[in-house]
Amino acid sequence: MLLIFTSITQQGEAQNPPRGVAGRVNGIDQLVLNDHAGFESIFDGKTLNGWDGDPAFWRVENEAIVGESTSEKPLKVNTFIIWRGGKPADFELKLEYRINSTNSGVQYRSVELPEIGKWVMKGYQADIDFQNPYTGQLYEERGRGFLAMRGQMTQLQTGKKQIIANLRSSDDLKSLIKPGDWNQLHIIARGNLLTHILNGHLMAQTIDDDPSGRAINGLIGFQMHVGPPMKVEFQNIKLKIMK
Repeated sequence: MLLIFTSITQQGEAQNPPRGVAGRVNGIDQLVLNDHAGFESIFDGKTLNGWDGDPAFWRVENEAIVGESTSEKPLKVNTFIIWRGGKPADFELKLEYRINSTNSGVQYRSVELPEIGKWVMKGYQADIDFQNPYTGQLYEERGRGFLAMRGQMTQLQTGKKQIIANLRSSDDLKSLIKPGDWNQLHIIARGNLLTHILNGHLMAQTIDDDPSGRAINGLIGFQMHVGPPMKVEFQNIKLKIMK
C-alpha cells in the first residue's frame, strides 16, 4: 500500500495530514484506509447499471449491491454478478463488504464459463466467508484451488506451489475481521504479484509465475455460494487502473 507523507513547514514542523491521507504522528507512520486518490467508483449506489447478474438473487439496497438466497429460493450453483466495464490487468480495487452466512468472494482477472451456466466465473478470488476460516486468502475458482492461505506469501510455478514467507498467523489475522459488520477489502494486482489487504492488514500474497495457469487480465465479479440461505452486501466499490 502506498503511504503518503506530510510536508514540512519552513519552521521544520510537520503539518497536520489532510483527512484520508497518511501522515506521521510522533514519528510513527499512520495507517489510512480511506485514501481513494486516483480511484473511480464503478457502482452508482442506486442501480445495477454496468453490472450483470441473476436478478432473482442480486439487487440494490441501501446504496449497496446485495446478493441474497433463501430457503424458498436456493442456489443450485455458485452465481456471480459481473462488472461489464472492462477487463482490468494491473489495478487496485477497494470495497466494503458485509456477510451474514456461508461464503462469498471477489473475482478478478476472471473469465466466464457459459458451458456451465450463465453468470458462472473462473479465476482469482479474494475469499470471503462468515465463519472466517478462509476470508482474505487467494483462491482460484474452478481452477488451481488454494493459491495462498491467509497469512502466506506463495510463489506458483508450473505444477508447483511454494510458501516463501509467513506474513502472520492465520488466527491473528482472523481476529482483525469484523464478523457481521462492514470490512474493507483492498486487492492489488500488479503483473504477477497479487495482494489481498483486509482492514489495512496484509492477508495473503502470491507471485504467480505459472505460465499456463496465471491470468494477466479479466473480469471483476462478486460471488454467491451454494449452501444455506445467505446475504452478502458490497458498497463503496472503487477501482484504480494502473497503466
